[in-house]
Amino acid sequence: MNSTTPIADLGPLNRAREQKAWFFYDWANSAFATTIAGVLFAPYLITIAERAACGFVGDEDRKCRETLEVLGIGIAPGSLPSYVITLSTVLGAVLYPLIGAMADRTERKTDLLAGFAWVGAAAAGLLFFLTDDRWLFGSLVFLVANLCFGASIVISDSLLNLISEEHERDRVSSVGWAYGYAGGGLLLAANFLVVTFHDSIGLSTEMAVRISLLSGAVWWAAFTLIPWRGIKDKPPVGVEEASGGLVARSFGQLLATLKDLRNYPVAVTFLLAYLFFNDGIQTVIASAAIFGEKELGFDTGVVLGAYLLVQFVAVGGAIAFGRAAARVGAKRVILAGLVVWMVIVTVALFVPEENLVAFLLLATAIGIVLGGTQALARSYFSLLIPRGKEAEFFSLYHAMDRGTSWLGTLTFGLVYQFSGSYRPAVFALIVFFTIGGLLLLRVDTERGIRDAGNDRPAIV
Repeated sequence: MNSTTPIADLGPLNRAREQKAWFFYDWANSAFATTIAGVLFAPYLITIAERAACGFVGDEDRKCRETLEVLGIGIAPGSLPSYVITLSTVLGAVLYPLIGAMADRTERKTDLLAGFAWVGAAAAGLLFFLTDDRWLFGSLVFLVANLCFGASIVISDSLLNLISEEHERDRVSSVGWAYGYAGGGLLLAANFLVVTFHDSIGLSTEMAVRISLLSGAVWWAAFTLIPWRGIKDKPPVGVEEASGGLVARSFGQLLATLKDLRNYPVAVTFLLAYLFFNDGIQTVIASAAIFGEKELGFDTGVVLGAYLLVQFVAVGGAIAFGRAAARVGAKRVILAGLVVWMVIVTVALFVPEENLVAFLLLATAIGIVLGGTQALARSYFSLLIPRGKEAEFFSLYHAMDRGTSWLGTLTFGLVYQFSGSYRPAVFALIVFFTIGGLLLLRVDTERGIRDAGNDRPAIV
């Protein structure tokens, strides 16, 4: 063969294969995010907590007015899920940056991803045994599952930079979110049928909910096999010199990165913006089922149906936001999405009880902006990250997501505790979208890309 014969560039083909495998982790973990964390866990835990506090389940005519005692503090059963999520996110703030540093120092990133996913899925599977008045058991196993979920997402998101180039990221991230909503939606559809028609298949409502919780854990564990097998090991680059074992070296890596943050002020400004607007998004997601059941008076089957609608609308929303970003830039599209979020939490103040049409219209609006804003935030931030520190920077990103996003859930829980209504609790979240949007306006995209040493996409 002639020595000058060109050799085919297999890079794009190999990236495309790994991107498809990576999409399936969004598909896998969305089962936990939707069926378990999004829809069933919070209302079901409240039911268990009301049983423990009052000896019955609260309803329209007989509200549970007693509290649960935790370390001498009285907690309203209706606020318990918000406080559990708050504790989980505070613990995540401590753990995720260390996990990110460990991931950046090892080539076995997919092993770490799968390990956290499978431990989290095992903990989530234990929710099948959440019965009677075992609210403390349910709170603890969900805490473990949620922490592992966040840790796996840190590693998964960091892989975005390693399997795609800068000009591909908005598209790849948006397709990943679309996969997530499609996968989570399919399982949610099956669980919707189980919960809605539980009598027809000989199940109590409680057993139908428990089986659905278990299905989310099994789905998460099973589909994690695809990215685990399909993404090659990525050798670390630019690691800091440090002595000791992996944990000790990871602490050294993390400390060096934290000191180096002053060299990336644009990334820090974006992280602050993300802290606020994502607090609002995550709290809406975590509290929507409570709002639908406990405030608007819909049963679990109707709320599952609304979430199902959100899932499938969000598939199109994520793709549409990705295409819009290709034309006008991710930052502008995210800002437009935040305006829509402000409208949504304002409308929630006035949605009539048991008005199904209004409830479904609100769900549709949420679906349109939900996947799009999150997908573009992920790809936009990826442009501001220096090479070799992907997992550490994404750990800080998720410290704002699931690690320090305690302000939103705490605000929601406190407003409900003092007002006795979920309507003002939802509306209070408008503060987070407003502050986040104002901070995002201050982010200088061009400078951030230069600071990180990345290539500038054609449209930013």
